[in-house]
Amino acid sequence: MQKLPPMSAVRVFEATARLQSFSRAADELGLTQAAVSYQIKVLEDRLGTSLFTRTARQVSLTETGKRLAPSINEAFQIMRDAFQAVSEGDETVLAITVFQTFAANWLVPRLGGFQLSHPSLAVRLDTSMDLVDLIRGEFDVGIRSGMGDWPGLEVHELFPSRFVPVCSPQFLERAGPLKEPADLLKLPLVSPRDPWWAPWFSQAGVPNVDLTRGPDLNLGIQLLEGASALAGHGVAIVAPAFFANELATGRLIAPFDILAEDGRSYWLVYPKTRSRSAKIRAFRDWLLEEVRTSCVRRSSTMSLDKALLR
Repeated sequence: MQKLPPMSAVRVFEATARLQSFSRAADELGLTQAAVSYQIKVLEDRLGTSLFTRTARQVSLTETGKRLAPSINEAFQIMRDAFQAVSEGDETVLAITVFQTFAANWLVPRLGGFQLSHPSLAVRLDTSMDLVDLIRGEFDVGIRSGMGDWPGLEVHELFPSRFVPVCSPQFLERAGPLKEPADLLKLPLVSPRDPWWAPWFSQAGVPNVDLTRGPDLNLGIQLLEGASALAGHGVAIVAPAFFANELATGRLIAPFDILAEDGRSYWLVYPKTRSRSAKIRAFRDWLLEEVRTSCVRRSSTMSLDKALLR
């Protein structure tokens, strides 16, 4: 059995490959650049091939280095996660990064049930607009919208991205009867440059609409757009799953029973290297069951979205 190379050299290679810099690797590891260069040379001599192409201003991985780096990086990440898992407090706090509308209108109202069933686990929510790097970030899990193709992340589809125009009953009463989807273009639209408007009109049989004219509140956040519609400022386009209570109670209504999709979905994501974490497994199992019982998964025969619009 072939012996492993010196771990000191492997450790230096991992840092240099990840940071793409001898100097930054030296700073992270508390070494001199000369020591980093030496350890890389030790590893290259052991393997009999170059791992980096060196220029005056930067270093880059050779083809051999590119083949080796992912596995070495993953191995070190597993070790980091293993040490983190036994550190004090790691398994008592679940850090979740999630966009504001999903948090406020879907997740937070349900979190009480999760915390009741896991009283020793505290939940920390972050609702910033920044896309957090979960591989190396401070958060355990995230909720993302997209196609589900994020390298290095385990993904679980929650439900598809569906959207529909809504407004308050008072606003619709003032606006008068709407006979066809094109009539919405005569009304003030909340954030008409929202990317959901064009596919909705197209799927409603109104292609090539001009959404550059008319008032634009330029909100860009569903939570605010829904609030603006509730206040009677205009017609907003929202995901009905996030405004279930408002639609169920009639505070918001959908003038047309036409749900559109853009091919995207909402996903639970977390690093593949942390798939064995007990707290992540607990949250994953709870969330997927919550989605299932809420009847909003793609496989549902009757989605909550459609039911709310009837």
